[in-house]
Amino acid sequence: MTRLIRKLMLLIIIAAVLVLGLSACVTQSVKSEIAGVDTGSGISAADVEDCKSIDPQCILVLGCAVWANDEPSPMLRDRLDTAIALYKAGVAPKLLLSGDNSIVEYSEPDCMLKYTLAQGVPPEDIFLDYAGFSTYESVYRSHAVFMADRLIVVTQKYHLFRALKACEALGIKAKGVASNQQKYAGRYYREAREVLARDKDFFKGMTRAKPTFLGDEIPVDGDGTVTHLN
Repeated sequence: MTRLIRKLMLLIIIAAVLVLGLSACVTQSVKSEIAGVDTGSGISAADVEDCKSIDPQCILVLGCAVWANDEPSPMLRDRLDTAIALYKAGVAPKLLLSGDNSIVEYSEPDCMLKYTLAQGVPPEDIFLDYAGFSTYESVYRSHAVFMADRLIVVTQKYHLFRALKACEALGIKAKGVASNQQKYAGRYYREAREVLARDKDFFKGMTRAKPTFLGDEIPVDGDGTVTHLN
């Protein structure tokens, strides 16, 4: 029994090292492409110029929780504020708002749209992706459906590593801007969960796994998909 326990413990240790090691490799491989990492610091002029250097076609905003009153959660609001600031600074001509709308009663893109329009972004510069069910799927669809091969990804820093790694795996030139404007509840749980998520998305990128939905091409270089207000 003692020998069996030792073997099991050794296997657990090896598995943990592999899981943590792969996550660390993903983080290290893309960290140089991330700007705006200090909480509350905003986007510097140097960050803006760095983002412009790849001539991005759009700014991809990754969705997250929407509150019951159809208001963006603090994390989502900070992502949107950061993306809108980049747009208004002339970093990219379009916004691609990608999130979950898998059930009728819950729509991250519609919430993001409402907030973005209220901040003065014209509808013709906004594209909506209602099938961004995960980070990987949002990135995949940005290229396969919206025809973007150069983009800026906006989300919190912990989340950017796997998003940028997915871009790299799918042949998308990308830079990330961290939208950390405050400290968020549940930080340690999210960061622990993210280790497994990075590993999962790494293998999805390796195999170029297809998303849940694809659909007709909607080039992000054209007019936005917002043609009227709901």
